[in-house]
Amino acid sequence: MQITSKGQVTIPQEIRNRLGLLPHTQVEFELAGNHARIRKARRPPGDSARARLTLEVLRGTADTRMSTDEILALTRGETRAATRRK
Repeated sequence: MQITSKGQVTIPQEIRNRLGLLPHTQVEFELAGNHARIRKARRPPGDSARARLTLEVLRGTADTRMSTDEILALTRGETRAATRRK
């Protein structure tokens, strides 16, 4: 394996799979003697990079015009007829 001119290397697929390293996963390096160790970065509790990235991708993509009441009714499993009667 060779380091690119930008200082990058490709982590083999088998290692990415075993460590659960997905695109945009933060990693940490640790020096141990003349070796470097790589692992998923530790995140503060409640911080989900995957959820944050998903929301960033989806933000502004909705194309259905619904009122807040209609959206809440859907999340509660109510029918549209029930929300119109209110």
